[in-house]
Amino acid sequence: MARRLFVLDLRDDAQAIAEYERWHRPESIWPEIAASIRAAGIQSMEIFRAGNRLVMLMETGPSFDAAAKAAADAADPRVQAWEALMGSFQQPLPFAEPGQKWVPMASIFSLDDMPWLDEMPGTDIDPTNSVQSDS
Repeated sequence: MARRLFVLDLRDDAQAIAEYERWHRPESIWPEIAASIRAAGIQSMEIFRAGNRLVMLMETGPSFDAAAKAAADAADPRVQAWEALMGSFQQPLPFAEPGQKWVPMASIFSLDDMPWLDEMPGTDIDPTNSVQSDS
């Protein structure tokens, strides 16, 4: 499974942000949208917010093809209507390409890239068995 992260801003308006969040509640999202995401081979998707900045985490299976998903979305009137609605709350990042909404993020650090860490003393600490002190 591949993990992909994207970033996008919402308009810096508390009412718009609240409305965007409302549309993303399980009872509010259009079922066709969730179905189109899953049908594309996206196995998991989460959106996080800090202020007006959004970060989307997608985990995709081997059948996922970004170009095929984009083509399917462009041909689906319901997805286009959803995108237009969401676009009313979103604003492009200053460094986004023209017409680009969600900008892919590049990984700059991964603890998984440090296999030597497992051999260092003190790195085998079990975080579920930690003792905390009030001092």
